[in-house]
Amino acid sequence: MSRNEQNEPTLPELRVLVAVDETGTFTAAGERLGLSQSAVSHAVRTCERRLGAVLFDRGRHGARPTEAGARAVARARRILRLLETMGAETRGAGPEGLTGPLRIAAFRSAAAHLLPAALARLAARHPGLAPEVRIVREIGRGTAGEVADGRADLGIATLDGTQALPPGLVSASLVSEPYALVHPAGHPAPRTLPLVDWAENCGSYTRAWWAEQDWIPRATIEAEDDSVVLSMVAQGLGMAVMPALSLAVVPPSVAVTDLGPRRPTRSVGYVTTPELARSAAVRELVRELRGTAGVR
Repeated sequence: MSRNEQNEPTLPELRVLVAVDETGTFTAAGERLGLSQSAVSHAVRTCERRLGAVLFDRGRHGARPTEAGARAVARARRILRLLETMGAETRGAGPEGLTGPLRIAAFRSAAAHLLPAALARLAARHPGLAPEVRIVREIGRGTAGEVADGRADLGIATLDGTQALPPGLVSASLVSEPYALVHPAGHPAPRTLPLVDWAENCGSYTRAWWAEQDWIPRATIEAEDDSVVLSMVAQGLGMAVMPALSLAVVPPSVAVTDLGPRRPTRSVGYVTTPELARSAAVRELVRELRGTAGVR
């Protein structure tokens, strides 16, 4: 065995790192993996020695990953996921199509209005695939962070071109959606109403436009997500500026008004890793997502 090979964590050790991160204690990780607490502790210490960094802070409250540990766990998840897909990729699609899990992270409106049709067509062609969809707020690292951390194979994300993706990811746009003024139907002066907003709205792709609009006040009501904002507007509590995906289903009591030729837009696309971008399941999902986006 070469010196470099001796410094590389083994697959069982990578599984230990992920289990400790997900369970929060060495004892719980051991129970998940069928190992003793001392065996888990030994595996973590060995990984730390091999990688030359402390990976977990140990304390009364369990084990929490250090900054280096978070990077190591993310890489471990991605390596283990590639091993999971290796068999299916090697064999190729059988008579009933692709099989196995397909992990997807999406923000709420994309999960509700962009993803279902794509998954329905994917299921018809590949009934053996088992999509696992997680709803992730598009704040901070958002869905791209889920992919970078190895928790998702593909993330549906907002792509504005100004905020860099986590290192080592690839992305492509699926659809550009405009923003519109949303207000109670029949209101004579909707721009005078209080603003209803939510934390995921008004990212860097709309911030410059937003700052130029002297008619938009500070939010009077801050909601948890866009569906709640729409419900608030339907009850006459204010107006909102919302992207098209959030307006796929609008109550009769709500009107949608175009914001004109200088209206803001946002790009919605997908994010994945270079290695998973070449996997058959991700390629098939991207194909169906493009079909749905084209229809929209």
